Amino acid sequence: MGRTESTIRSEFENDSRWLRVTMRDAHQKKQRELLTREWQASLMREEALRKKNQDLLDRQRARTQEFEHRLFNGLQLVASMLLLQRRNSTFAAAAQLTIAAARITAFGCVHRRVHLANEDMVEIKQHLQLLCDDLTGLLFHDAVARHVVVDGARYKIPTALAVPIGLIVNELITNSVKHANTDITVRLDSITPVSHSISVTDEGPGLPEGFDPDKSDGLGMQIVQALVKEIGGDLRFLSGAKGHGTTVTLTFVLPNPEPAAVRVTH
Repeated sequence: MGRTESTIRSEFENDSRWLRVTMRDAHQKKQRELLTREWQASLMREEALRKKNQDLLDRQRARTQEFEHRLFNGLQLVASMLLLQRRNSTFAAAAQLTIAAARITAFGCVHRRVHLANEDMVEIKQHLQLLCDDLTGLLFHDAVARHVVVDGARYKIPTALAVPIGLIVNELITNSVKHANTDITVRLDSITPVSHSISVTDEGPGLPEGFDPDKSDGLGMQIVQALVKEIGGDLRFLSGAKGHGTTVTLTFVLPNPEPAAVRVTH
């Protein structure tokens, strides 16, 4: 029995539909393969760029560390030369050379520790303890056994804040050594989660009558005042009972505070 015209037409339409579907599937497969190759090529380019950027960053970090190392060695050399010159100087000149060497050493140590750590935050109590250890060996060169004691709260501060604070504490300790033959205490306290204080206390003769830090012409005090202003802090001077002993307190507020990340422990 022969096929009718309608049957032939139906078979033709079915074959045409199958062909269209087959061609569409083949085209879609080809498109997927093309997109896959482009995606893989893009990933390879991205990985190559990431590796190139990482290599550049590693080289930059190595150059920075080399610069920091040379800077530190240069500062240590200058400090050593000042201490050598002290041997052949008068007592007054030797004292000034010691202070200058301590200032240079402190700057070098603070700068090196903070920047080579390559971190955004610094645990300030540990930072000051290491600084005080350096200063003890440099400033206490007489026969009297004296110490710088670091006590109080532990908390982290931004690296950019740790450098000026370290230099402020260095100047305050150096000033205490000049006027007091006693131990010196550096105490850290937290007033609020973002407001903190650091005090330097000695048991020396106390502040002179009518003392005004704003009118002081000493280089050390001028450095302290400038650094305190730089960090937006506040500096207070207080004599002990009956004018015996001195406490200098630096109060400062953390910029862009993140309380949960700042506080460490007591």
